[in-house]
Amino acid sequence: MLEKRLLEDLLSIAVSTGADFAEVFSEKTRNGSIRLLDSVIESIGDNVVSGVGIRAFLGTKTVYASTSDMSKESLVRCAGSVAAAIGDKNIKGSVKLTEKIFPNIHPVSVVPSSADMKLKCELLKEACGAAREYDSRIVQAMGMLLSVDHTIQIANTEGLLTSDRHIRTRMAVNATAADGSEMQSGSFAPGRGMGLETFELFPPREIGLTAARQAITNLTAMPCPAGKMTVAIENGFGGVIFHEACGHSLEATSVGTGTSQMCGKLGQKIAGDKVTAVDDGTIPGAWGSVNIDDEGNPTKRNVLIENGVLKSYMVDRLGSRRLGLPMTGNSRRQDYTFEPTSRMTNTFIDNGPDKNEDIIASIDYGLYAKSMGGGSVNPLTGAFNFAVSEGYIVRNGKICEAVRGASLIGTGAEILMNIDMVGQNLATGQGMCGSSSGSVPTDVGQPLIRVSEITVGGSK
Repeated sequence: MLEKRLLEDLLSIAVSTGADFAEVFSEKTRNGSIRLLDSVIESIGDNVVSGVGIRAFLGTKTVYASTSDMSKESLVRCAGSVAAAIGDKNIKGSVKLTEKIFPNIHPVSVVPSSADMKLKCELLKEACGAAREYDSRIVQAMGMLLSVDHTIQIANTEGLLTSDRHIRTRMAVNATAADGSEMQSGSFAPGRGMGLETFELFPPREIGLTAARQAITNLTAMPCPAGKMTVAIENGFGGVIFHEACGHSLEATSVGTGTSQMCGKLGQKIAGDKVTAVDDGTIPGAWGSVNIDDEGNPTKRNVLIENGVLKSYMVDRLGSRRLGLPMTGNSRRQDYTFEPTSRMTNTFIDNGPDKNEDIIASIDYGLYAKSMGGGSVNPLTGAFNFAVSEGYIVRNGKICEAVRGASLIGTGAEILMNIDMVGQNLATGQGMCGSSSGSVPTDVGQPLIRVSEITVGGSK
């Protein structure tokens, strides 16, 4: 990390042509990966990303530059290029920094980069071995063990100097099942903002078995019918629909530029009465949690929607200037090469008043989406299309035959208003979210919910 005196000099240079604010972001991140196919280790990766990004503000105008050259000369040139682009005045002044240490609410017991490589390989082999042993029709099991050791330092012209270290660990298993000419797959990829103790919460054997069970279920499933249906969406990664179809529309990145369907709707009813949605970066050990965001602000629990009413957006510094709203600790970036923007952390629909068994029992005919896959969304209109990776038909209040090829099609505004039952088994699923500031880890989540009507795309 950079010395205090150098940081003060860089900030002074960055505002020397009239900027009203500047910050320096420095980073050193170690990424580790192990890839296994069946019982064979295919690759082991270990790389370090390090560099510095410098940003200046003049009102809502921003200029950002970055460099991987950590020499003083390079950093001074970088700050000078930002100053030259932001204004044309000649202002002399100095910046004084005061270090601030924020509490670490994400302790780590076993740092992955320091752990024995043999141990990490054995964990992965255990997961893939369990998948292969689940059923003779499992013909392939592929696994990855990923770890990130992320250290950042932030200084700005408001006098803030702070730093943070955050560690994440994740295992992903993909199982392929085959029966004659038919092939289907299943996957499971849990992760935490923790070290190898993650696998005390998610035993590798259970990760492999979950992926294999899903693959076998899909292999024997019938094609899904299409049409408008009542749909029950299960907890955990089912929350990806809220994340994509609504969450991005609540980020100041889109709200502040007028490109969100949620612009100007604070205080208005946008969802069913039972829907309360939260973005919370303070959950200890959660995949999307951090002690501070990438502008040096502590993360918060932000209630976005309360009983169907829009209460808050997720706001970074630029969004705060554009909207006149306080920052919420949601500024994030993939690495130093990206200018930060407002992003989600751990975003979920909170537990509701309904019993899970009552939700299923209430459906005469519909779809039970046990597990969701990927999809796409337009943040301006909220239109989305998401794949159901494991689904079942519901008849007369009972979960019946498995179906495959289902997708959920609609808009964020539509689905929010049509959520009429919310269960009590809140859980989260892990993902990497892409946006203008790169790919960042986020948790999505919800309890079991019922959508009274939504278009289901099928395979017949």
